[in-house]
Amino acid sequence: MLKIRLQRVGRKHDPSFRVVVTDSTRGPKSGNFIEILGNYDARQKDKTQLNVERIKHWISNGAKLSDTVHNLLINHNIIKGKKINVLPKKTPQISEEELKKQQKEKEEVKDPKPSDDKVKSENKEAEITTDKVKEVKEDKDLEKEEVKKETEKKDKIEGQQDKVNKTEAELEEKEKIEKTEELEKIAPAKPAVKEEEKEKI
Repeated sequence: MLKIRLQRVGRKHDPSFRVVVTDSTRGPKSGNFIEILGNYDARQKDKTQLNVERIKHWISNGAKLSDTVHNLLINHNIIKGKKINVLPKKTPQISEEELKKQQKEKEEVKDPKPSDDKVKSENKEAEITTDKVKEVKEDKDLEKEEVKKETEKKDKIEGQQDKVNKTEAELEEKEKIEKTEELEKIAPAKPAVKEEEKEKI
């Protein structure tokens, strides 16, 4: 199947193309073409040369156009129709108006104006957080008061135990003193009896 396509010619960084009729199975750089139909320079678009009669002849004989050649012929009013998107599918062709709209949307996203609903919701969230903080503080205060009460109870119990211990110690001391006094009373009477017995002997 015949195809009208571009064949690159020229040095590095200086692209220029031939418009060529070739077999579709052959590569664009093979050099095996049937006929040269014109020249196209991407940098100097005014100097493009196209053989209109031969192009129409090959199209009438069933030669198909590549997408770039199709767009090029539409630019030069050789063929009528819509242009084909030559860009890859990931980067679709976008008009200037759509680009401007996208840029405006991006700017709005970067610097969004806060709406009333957003402001209200933010205020509600702030109130909720303050309420939670207050509740936490109140809980902490209650815990502190409970700890104080418990410590006071423990101190009272310890004080009572100390008093009980003191009274018990005092009672023991009194008992010891009383016992010693009774022993002292009993002890001097016994030696007197012994002296009386000695005298009898």
